[in-house]
Amino acid sequence: MREGASPVLVAVAHGSADPRASATIAELAAVARERSPGLDLRTAFLGHAPPSLPQVLGTIEADREVTVLPLLLTAAYHSKADIPRVLARTPLRRVSYGATLGPHPLLLDALDRRLAEALPSSGPISGLGVHLDPARTAVVLAAAGSSDPEANATITQMAARWQARTGWLAVRPAYASAAEPSPAAAVAGLLRDGAPRVVVATYLLAPGLFADRIRHTALAAGAAAVSPALGACAEVADVMLDRFAQARATRRSAA
Repeated sequence: MREGASPVLVAVAHGSADPRASATIAELAAVARERSPGLDLRTAFLGHAPPSLPQVLGTIEADREVTVLPLLLTAAYHSKADIPRVLARTPLRRVSYGATLGPHPLLLDALDRRLAEALPSSGPISGLGVHLDPARTAVVLAAAGSSDPEANATITQMAARWQARTGWLAVRPAYASAAEPSPAAAVAGLLRDGAPRVVVATYLLAPGLFADRIRHTALAAGAAAVSPALGACAEVADVMLDRFAQARATRRSAA
């Protein structure tokens, strides 16, 4: 690597035809750059929006140290197969591959933040200025869903950790596609079981088709509130930077 050349972080998001999604990824990248001045951070998409990962890798000088980071909340097909397949074909010599964003403790903080923003403010929940009695509130943790059972199991485990940490009446995982229950079914089930109030936490990185589906169907099923996608919040940016540091440290220790 030429003297003074900084490492490059290539953050790879799923991509969507909805322009809100790519705009959100750009905003998240800007937050990460603010929190790590001088970071050479470039974004790419697996599909539906430019630029692609091969296109971005093709702009990087061969002697640069590169870390590719999947902006995905669970480890499934895209992180296990799609991205490694691209990296296997790159001529770049100094490439490390980071872990997916989730699971990570800071993502629970991000969920707290977004859920707080979706509720009327008047008192504390997790220090975020919203009054909500956890013992009388059930939460649906609504993820995208995957055909990979390990990815869905990660959401179940995350729901259990969130319930233990916050003291919700219940936290039930749900999935917008590829797995059951759906967010609407989870809301209806919790209400049927006697939960006084059910809210939905959208565990997606960016707005788009799935986020809209979760919101509309959950409200129709009786949810009191539905949080927006995690988006460009500081906690998610910090997870990105943490995964970047971990990948670089792993590369150095293996060298």
